[in-house]
Amino acid sequence: MPPEIALDSAPERTWSSRLVQLGLVWLLLFVVTFEEWAQMAHQWWNIDTYSHILLIPAIIAWLVWIKRDELAAVVPEGWWPALAWFVGGFSVWLGGRALDINLFAHAGAVMTFQGAAIALLGLRASLILVLPIAYSCFLVPFGDEIIPQLQAITARLATWLTEASGVAMISDGIYIDTPAGLFIVAEACSGVKFLIAMVTLGTLVAFTCFESWTRRAWLMLACVVVPIIANGIRAWATIFIAQYVGAEAAGSFDHIVYGWFFFGIVIAIVIGVAWRWFERDPEDAGWSLAEIDAMPSVASLERKSISATFIVAIMLAVAIAFAAAAHLG
Repeated sequence: MPPEIALDSAPERTWSSRLVQLGLVWLLLFVVTFEEWAQMAHQWWNIDTYSHILLIPAIIAWLVWIKRDELAAVVPEGWWPALAWFVGGFSVWLGGRALDINLFAHAGAVMTFQGAAIALLGLRASLILVLPIAYSCFLVPFGDEIIPQLQAITARLATWLTEASGVAMISDGIYIDTPAGLFIVAEACSGVKFLIAMVTLGTLVAFTCFESWTRRAWLMLACVVVPIIANGIRAWATIFIAQYVGAEAAGSFDHIVYGWFFFGIVIAIVIGVAWRWFERDPEDAGWSLAEIDAMPSVASLERKSISATFIVAIMLAVAIAFAAAAHLG
């Protein structure tokens, strides 16, 4: 075989073997942290607040796919500094289990997968894949912690709008009493589901379609503020309509509008307005190999590369040690 052909096929063989190693490490991590992944999967599938997470694996796969040409030009190398993130992930996971805080345990499980990928693929490949690696954080279900605050904000907005629209009412926190009946801003009415989904979508759009951090910040601000205000308007509209059609009919109308129409329009408005200032196509998201090569610190940091086999051995030892600690605890 001519030397140039052997040389051209070397990166492909390296990627194949490296992906097999990463797959085996991920399989071990999945076994060790199975309880957390089972809990997260249950929440994704059975709790409406987190149903959007079912789309995130496909989004991550797409973000990796659009960088395939850049990755093909890189030879993956083991990078030991990433082991700090790997060990940190296990520490967060173990702490979450010990304290019975699922958010920490779930986040730690995801961190171990991220750390393994960075350590085995190397610095350059990880910089090319920085967006999908970071976006995997959204696999962690979160948001329940802010439901009481969102209930309070929604109740205040609905109260103010109800009073401004001339409807007689008495409010007490999340309770709004009107001639049509007593309305309660329950947890399901807090808007947390839409807020989290909007932030998740906004993050994807911000980092695939914008280069300016200022524009990214404005979009993310809109993805937080607009759904909160829209949810307050939705709650008020339900109360207002109830004065004419009754609370039961208004509640049915609210369910349909809230789930299928109203917030679809809100998403379309936010993304439609942002589209006017898009700076690039999604396929151009992330750093290119040329940009990474131009980074002055990359060359020096790459000197910390070591054998992938040694990296795998260390990760296996760490995983077994933390699994034993969790079992003993």
